Amino acid sequence: MDTSRQGDRRQAVDRRRSQLLEAADRVVLRDGPGASMNAIAAEAGITKPILYRHFGDKGGLYAALARRHTDALLDSLRAALDAPAGDRRERVEATVDTYLAAIEARPQVYRFLMHPPDTAPTSEAFEVARHSAPLLRRLGEELAEVISERVDLGPGGALRARAWGHGIVGMMHAAGDWWLGERPCPRAEVVRSLADLLWGRLAAAADRAGGPGF
Repeated sequence: MDTSRQGDRRQAVDRRRSQLLEAADRVVLRDGPGASMNAIAAEAGITKPILYRHFGDKGGLYAALARRHTDALLDSLRAALDAPAGDRRERVEATVDTYLAAIEARPQVYRFLMHPPDTAPTSEAFEVARHSAPLLRRLGEELAEVISERVDLGPGGALRARAWGHGIVGMMHAAGDWWLGERPCPRAEVVRSLADLLWGRLAAAADRAGGPGF
């Protein structure tokens, strides 16, 4: 097979995978963590063996969906960090808000990627854990790179940027998970609270109280 025909075939396969991922997205938006391969195949108008041919198993489909949504989220986070207007505090708030807005807009997708259903077999719960941890690590590394590029942290700055990047992602993930599950307040209030913490408000509050803090 010549190179041009191989390229055409590759493009056709990529288009088909994209169509199948869009069908999977529709099912996930409807069913959340309970989305099944049977339902996704039916939505795409194909048989389950064809779905397996493209992704291997549910773990392969899960990984492809995770990358698809992580790529989109990272693009949004970079845009918030690179916004030309506003000071650093405003960009920090915009970044936190971008993350929370993303999980609020598609909570079923978030739960599919981060939480196995209560009735999931052990193997399926393992698949979620196996792919959600690298997803968060990737976000942490990407944010660390952004911090390192934009803030002069001096000697040892690269290591500090990685610690901060992973720490911030962990904070946003844990706080977002709590907020999305309970909805105790408007999103803007959570954004301000997390930005306060990132901006040193915890240390400042301890200093004002005159105590040892933690």
